[in-house]
Amino acid sequence: MPEGIGAILAWLVPAAIVFGVTAIALVAIAWAVRRARRSPRARAAADAVRKDAGTALVRLDDEVAELDLEVGLSGALYGGGAPVSLRRARLTAQHVRDEGFDEYRRISAADALPADIRRAATRIQRRAQEALGLIASARSEHSAWVLSNVAATTQIAAARARLERLRAEMGDPAALVSELSARFAEDEWSAAARAAHNALAEAEEARRHLDAAHAQAADPTRSALAELGAAERSLRQAEADARILEETHRVVMQAAQAVPDELDAARTALRHAGVTREHLEPPDADRLGAVIHEVSAELDAIEADAARRPSRAVDRIARLRDRLDLALGDARTAQQRLRGARTALPGTLAAARAAIAQAEASIAHVRTDADARARLISSQRELAAARQAQDPVAALDAARRALRDADDAKALADFARLGRT
Repeated sequence: MPEGIGAILAWLVPAAIVFGVTAIALVAIAWAVRRARRSPRARAAADAVRKDAGTALVRLDDEVAELDLEVGLSGALYGGGAPVSLRRARLTAQHVRDEGFDEYRRISAADALPADIRRAATRIQRRAQEALGLIASARSEHSAWVLSNVAATTQIAAARARLERLRAEMGDPAALVSELSARFAEDEWSAAARAAHNALAEAEEARRHLDAAHAQAADPTRSALAELGAAERSLRQAEADARILEETHRVVMQAAQAVPDELDAARTALRHAGVTREHLEPPDADRLGAVIHEVSAELDAIEADAARRPSRAVDRIARLRDRLDLALGDARTAQQRLRGARTALPGTLAAARAAIAQAEASIAHVRTDADARARLISSQRELAAARQAQDPVAALDAARRALRDADDAKALADFARLGRT
């Protein structure tokens, strides 16, 4: 019997050693592979693929913006008789773009794994290229239809009519800027002044191109398409700057009306915070008291300059309310949180709208990367969610996310502009 046990042990011990060493080796290999996949080199390679996907998304986003205008123009100029391929391509491209930017933001997070980044980025780039190919095909079909069915003189006349409508809608941009400059500090209306100047210059440039197209259309040996295309680009940029002008004017004027109520609401929130502080433990009460004192002092400083800088005042008040809420933390009751959200929401929505308008203005005149576009799109969605939310607390949270994303988008666009100067 002992001999049998010895024989079994003589077989088991080496086998156990072999299997144990093999298991250890497999674990070590798995660990090494896992570490290699998370290494700085793997991260750098994945980021390179992600940037390529971002470049494709930016191109697709630009093409979608162009398609929005082209579809509208096709309906206005050709009475719905043109092929529907442009509209179909736009819907598909919008869907691909929106999903692409959502996925791009997910893989841009710091905790995203390199392997996941590569797979998602490859998928984003492939779908974006497919959408771009669909757009190119739709444009080719539409252009062929226009050449066969619409004379150049007709297109020129339609473009001139659009230019006149744009000028009528803009009215006197200098009057809007003068209204702002007479009441407010320069940093409140400087963006409006730039937009007004650009819109007028671009409208005049469109007129020159249309004049040149008209002259070429009268000569059967020449083509007016190049000048028509240049006129169209100038018209689109003029329309974009006209929207920036109107939005900036509206934001500043609405902020001027809202400032007194926002200041009152902020001071009421401070008083409620003071009441909450009385029921806290000494260390927590001291921390909250320090924040209350700082916020109160900053409100005094804001109020002193609010009449000259209303949109800046509304923005700073919204951020102070956010800071006060963070300091209060869980010390408030549900009713207090609800009441505070209701009073903070209008100012935060206004601040988010203003921040988005500034980000859009910054992005309109600079070639930005996908990160800036993704944050702008995210801020626009968060603002829409805030407006639709029934719960004031959820709406306030969404408005604050919109504000932060818009800040990030503008900062990235400004950085891109500085890098090109």
